[in-house]
Amino acid sequence: MMKHAQPPMTKYDQFLQQANEQMLAFERREREFRKQDREERAAQLHLPIPRNELH
Repeated sequence: MMKHAQPPMTKYDQFLQQANEQMLAFERREREFRKQDREERAAQLHLPIPRNELH
């Protein structure tokens, strides 16, 4: 039986892999930044809500 080996990675494949890893890292940082920013804005805009509007 022949085993199917993956072809060796070319420089282009390596570049794409690195670019993908960098993009994923950027997206993670961006999500964290947006989450923190959203929480900070929510804390700044926190207004007391009348009890009768809570239900």
